[in-house]
Order: sequence, then structure tokens, then C-alpha cells
Amino acid sequence: MPIKPYKPTSPGRRGMTAFTFEEITKRKPERALTEPIKQAAGRNNQGKITTRHRGSGVKRMYRVIDFKRDLRDVRAKVVAIEYDPNRSARIALLEYETGERRYILAPVGLSVGQTISAGVGAEIRPGCSLPLRTIPTGTTIHNIELIPGKGGQMVRSAGAGAQLMARDGDYTLIRLPSGEERRVHAECYATVGQVGNVEHENLSLGKAGRSRLLGRRPSVRGAVMNPHDHPHGGGEGKAPVGLPGPKTPWGKPAMGYRTRKDNKTSNRFIVRRRK
Repeated sequence: MPIKPYKPTSPGRRGMTAFTFEEITKRKPERALTEPIKQAAGRNNQGKITTRHRGSGVKRMYRVIDFKRDLRDVRAKVVAIEYDPNRSARIALLEYETGERRYILAPVGLSVGQTISAGVGAEIRPGCSLPLRTIPTGTTIHNIELIPGKGGQMVRSAGAGAQLMARDGDYTLIRLPSGEERRVHAECYATVGQVGNVEHENLSLGKAGRSRLLGRRPSVRGAVMNPHDHPHGGGEGKAPVGLPGPKTPWGKPAMGYRTRKDNKTSNRFIVRRRK
């Protein structure tokens, strides 16, 4: 999908790019498949900030996505490709033979009018969902389940795609986009193909206002704060950090410090760590 640049008519326009939305075939979402979102702005039930740099942003309705693909062995026709403000990928509206409509993530190569399905007997083509035991090795997949029947949890962002490397007994070996190689149960479902909107990584917001519309508040460097606000604060002029390594506002190591727990139960499924 093409990305259009803007002419530098102002400092904010200089370097700004946007999508052309040529692939979008339907503007308004399916009303029965939308839900309201309560904006928490990064606060907990006491009103305290628990997630920094969150808040404001435009109001939007949540599109209910079928990550489980549990309507098996029923053919579905692609009715429309839509924009989803809640994720980087585009979504496809399916209409099943039973008349039911559902949203799925739109993979590369899926277009209006095509027919796809989910189940053991589904075809190996973009948009079809199958258990990992029936997908040929070397196939690019996305929307991968971690627990059978729970719904896809991995590889769901724009342009992402994992590769089915090998099959060993009840488990399959999958190489994730990060480079991590992980064992996943063969009964878990995954969708064939690469997630669409591949050009998303090349988008340049161009100005701070577009970040605010996405719900991202400004991030302030610790080096410009006072000593009681951040470990990096204080000093006359532009002072170095003065520590063996960078710290978080709460004094914990940052940037390169591994936070994954050593006794995490899923460690036994990871064959090779991400790069």
C-alpha cells in the first residue's frame, strides 16, 4: 500500500507521510461488531499513573476481532477491507455461509470476493486458519495460539510473519519475527500468510500532534530533571549520568537489563532467545 509524502508547507508538514488508504473498501465499521472503549489514561482505580506517557487521544470504538477462528469448516467470503484505529494492521470483514459476519486480521494478498475457511481441511492460502500439525513446514503464518482454543496471541501487528520451522511429536518449532525460536503445541491454530499493511513501519508522523492523537503523551529525559525526580537529574549544565549504567525513575537498571523472570513457566518452550 503506497505512502504519500506531504509538501513542506510548514515545519510540521516537512517529513510527514501518510497512507493513501487505497485498499480500504468500506469506511464505516460493522455496528454489531463494535464495542465502546473506556479510556483509562494510564491510571488505576485510585487515579494514580501506573503506565507513563499514556493519555488523551481521539475517541474510538473497538472492533471485535475473531482471533479464535472457531467457526470451523464453514466457508466465508471477504466482504470488505477496513481500517482499524486500534491496531497497525488492516482488518477484513467476513460473511460466512450461515450469514454470520466476523472481523479477522487482513493478511497480504487477501482481497474482496475471495473465499477462505478455518479448520483441519482448510486450504493453505492467506487468510485460512489451520492447526499447526496440518501446515507444511516453511510456511509463513501469523495470529498463532499459545494455548489450544484460547485464540491467537502472537504475530498480530502489521507486516509481521512467523515461519513454521519443524515438527517434533506433539510440538512444532516456530521462528518468530524477533528471531526467537519457540516450541508451540501442534494442536494450536495459526493463520496462513503475513499480516498486511507492510508499509506501516515506514510511516513518519512528522509532528507531536499526531502522537497525541494516538494517545501518547510526551516523554521527558531524566537528565533534564531535578535529582529528587530522577537518578539522572541534577548537575550544572549538561552533565553526564554519573552512574555505571542508565537507571529508571525508580532506580532500577534500564536499557539492556533483562526483566524476564528466571523461573517463568514458558522458558522451557523457548529454544533460542531473540536477538
